[in-house]
Amino acid sequence: MNLPQHGSNPIHVYRSLNIDPPARILDFSVNTNPLGPPAFIKERWHEYLHAIRDYPDPEASVLINTLSKANELPPDWLLPGNGAAELIAAVSQELKGEKVLIIEPAFSEYRRALEAQGADIEAHVLSAENNWELDEQIFEKMTEKKALFICSPNNPTGKSYTVSVLAEVVKRAEKNGTLVVCDEAFYDFTEKAETLAPMLRNFSNLIILRSLTKMYAIAGLRLGYMMASPPVIARIKSLLPHWNVNALAQVIGTDCISDGTHAERTRHFIANERRRMHQLLTDMGFCVYPSSTNYYLLRPVKRAELYVILAKRGIITRHTENFAGLEGGFLRVAVKLRHENDEFIDALKEWATC
Repeated sequence: MNLPQHGSNPIHVYRSLNIDPPARILDFSVNTNPLGPPAFIKERWHEYLHAIRDYPDPEASVLINTLSKANELPPDWLLPGNGAAELIAAVSQELKGEKVLIIEPAFSEYRRALEAQGADIEAHVLSAENNWELDEQIFEKMTEKKALFICSPNNPTGKSYTVSVLAEVVKRAEKNGTLVVCDEAFYDFTEKAETLAPMLRNFSNLIILRSLTKMYAIAGLRLGYMMASPPVIARIKSLLPHWNVNALAQVIGTDCISDGTHAERTRHFIANERRRMHQLLTDMGFCVYPSSTNYYLLRPVKRAELYVILAKRGIITRHTENFAGLEGGFLRVAVKLRHENDEFIDALKEWATC
């Protein structure tokens, strides 16, 4: 099966499977906020329209100043992008032809962007049996690497690493002259919201990537940002096109950052609903791996064709064919609204009794 490389856009899944899509589709493959965008976006939409009449601010000054206050960093330590994917691609340009280590399973864009730049990639694949924990081998493999890519919370496993564990990685990497690119795209869904941001001032070898599109359900606007030391920010910025962040993304992103209510409400909902789903699925005999964020990894105990069976019933999960170490033996499932999650459970019960 030539399945899509990412979640969302379920019609692409049906085309790949050569299946006619049903009239109603529930998409559990996309990890944006199930509560949707903040209500103020719809309420103020007429106010946002003025932003499309002129070119956006090429410096994204208001957005950067808002990010600066929110993250307690000077403005020149921040760089917004047309989604985190654009920033990953730009960082990869800096690593053209270099030796790079990726901690996998991981977001496929790291490998894709690095391969486009001819990087010499080595993977350190973590195991489900060890609950995706980092091990000492990472430090051996880091030797002579120009950069290390790591994701926390991990996509697709949902595993979050403690700050102390990640700090040790950054410290040892600095001794090796290795750049650490830490993707925190889903950190704001976690209850503890642990981040490496406080280490930035002391470690110039650290880049942190963030996404605003997940928490605020504005994926169509494409908005992410990078935090790093000013020299790193300047180098990456020089690789980006002029006006890389559109005007709507700048103004709506600024308002989203300024609103803490939506994020707090989301965290509370996700934590409760994720725990509920974990219990229900475990009771049904599924292996469900602990997750700290708005999705979880499910391993069916039988019949590997579950992905296709669910798709035929209008339920799309995220396949794991293109995640190293998973190779299709798992399903990544987003935490959705309660009634949608219950429909997923009902479909699994129906499948199990067939």
